[in-house]
Amino acid sequence: MAGQTDPTATAGEGLSRRRFVQQGAVGAAAAGAALATPAWAQGARRQVTRGRSVAVFGGGMAGLTAAHELAERGFQVTVYERNALGGKARSIPLAGSGTGGRKDLPGEHGFRFFPGFYHHVPNTMRRIPHLRGKTVGDHLVAASEGQFLRADGKADAGPLGIGPDPVGLLTVDGLRKTLTDMLGGTGVPPHELAYFVERLLVFLTSSDARRFGQWEKRSWWDFVGAGSRSKEYQRVLAAGLTRNLVAAKETIASTRTIGNMGEAFVFNIMGLGNDGELDRVLDLPTNEAWIDPWVHHLESLGVRFQVGWAAEHVEIRDGRVASVRVRNARRRRRTVTADWYVIAAPVERTRPLMNADVLRADPSLEGMNALKTDWMVGIQYFLTKSPGLVRGHISFLDAPWALTALTQAQFWKERRMARDYGDGRVVDVLSVDISNWDAPGVVFGKPAKQCSPTEVAVEVWEQIRRHETAGRKLDRGAIHSWMLDPGIVWNGRTGQNRNVTPLLVNTVGTWEKRPTARTRIPNLFLGGDHIQTNVDLATMEGANTSGRAAAMAILEAADSPKAPPRFWSLYELPALEPLKQIDAARFKAGQPNLLDLG
Repeated sequence: MAGQTDPTATAGEGLSRRRFVQQGAVGAAAAGAALATPAWAQGARRQVTRGRSVAVFGGGMAGLTAAHELAERGFQVTVYERNALGGKARSIPLAGSGTGGRKDLPGEHGFRFFPGFYHHVPNTMRRIPHLRGKTVGDHLVAASEGQFLRADGKADAGPLGIGPDPVGLLTVDGLRKTLTDMLGGTGVPPHELAYFVERLLVFLTSSDARRFGQWEKRSWWDFVGAGSRSKEYQRVLAAGLTRNLVAAKETIASTRTIGNMGEAFVFNIMGLGNDGELDRVLDLPTNEAWIDPWVHHLESLGVRFQVGWAAEHVEIRDGRVASVRVRNARRRRRTVTADWYVIAAPVERTRPLMNADVLRADPSLEGMNALKTDWMVGIQYFLTKSPGLVRGHISFLDAPWALTALTQAQFWKERRMARDYGDGRVVDVLSVDISNWDAPGVVFGKPAKQCSPTEVAVEVWEQIRRHETAGRKLDRGAIHSWMLDPGIVWNGRTGQNRNVTPLLVNTVGTWEKRPTARTRIPNLFLGGDHIQTNVDLATMEGANTSGRAAAMAILEAADSPKAPPRFWSLYELPALEPLKQIDAARFKAGQPNLLDLG
């Protein structure tokens, strides 16, 4: 009605910036809360079908999680996986490298990383029994150190992992000081560092309405004003913290995506809402510590696995899935029928299954065509001499290919590399993730996409060695062998690589294009890290959460009396809630965040 005002909006308008900054000493820090039904998993109940058979297509993180949750609740689950169980999370042994009764050298798609704000994956791991009365969760160990290394004579940043006293965080001023201290030593000019911290505070005090309504539509690069600032600011803060920490492209990723994950990492470093230590890794190769015990446990629950079979066609009849045709590598075909169907494949393999009949039944699934993938895969160097690097993850901030690394064997308490793997000479594994495949390298001057596997291995090693701290410790003569992720396929004729295991990358304005675990087809459900969850990145945590959401939707559709899977929200600092409420009113009134000075 004309002349009326929203009282909360009026309060927001009348609140001075100083008072806004000083507010916030409200409540104490608390762990992330469990949610009965997260908003992105809500939906109307579907037509009840009493059947208990479930066909899951995809044996990666999402598919195994859905199978786990459903099998525990009495459903009969069959998992169809085209390649290998575990997906991108699995180990990939270097074939033929083991001699004298030793296992093949353990390669990976990329090193494992379990930050403290992960709740869903550790919860699943603690429900998988392993040897001597332990669970798979007992194989998570702290990576107690970490480094951000520089090249060209720049001072390295110190270890990231010692958080401040949470008491000092109860005001925006306290957060400002904390963030400035955390990011100090980066070499970024002080006035630009101050500006970056202010931008972080704008996001931290932004309401959900603004995050979805404004920041989802703006790139991180633009939000932090990178285009008009120094190269150091662009490299370290705008690009480095996104590509190295969250594997996203700063120029196309939405501010909401990067901000949400940045917020999670900040609170993780501060020890707020964590499941465990700041940074965790596995104390064995991934398959030994996790994937193999998981598969054995699921088999004990009655789950059946059909490896080598991939979904090829979804048959719709009377608005429901009637069957799914699967095919193996020999092009043999079978028809799969079940009461419930879960497609838990990556987005690039899910899209071809969305045929005209599927899209007629649920037109919203066409939004997946707007989702993009990129490359982030690993290379492992098997070393005959321990490099003596830190006990944790290392970011090489001046590497054009956005490299991060971990020496793995130092964490393997139950294994000795020389005794248990390879030919007896390898003592450690330097596992490196390559996040930027489009930038020219320092040796061959070509992007990684145009380098042969050998050129990639040479280039990555040299980019690491140019970071002085690592360069002083790495001996080229200690390289026994190396393995590039086999998902990278080199074509010598065209001089180009192809990646058969790309990674979803979040881009501006695509949240609404991503499907939920529920579809409008009553017996079809989706899983994968492209599904809407509160972990808005291609991660094990996001995939696990989506698998739980698919399982919960089936439980509801089947009218099951069993308790739903458990969900956690990302931590929110209680002190910021009044400020977010004010911001919600300001956003509704078309006003900027009070801290947003442009």
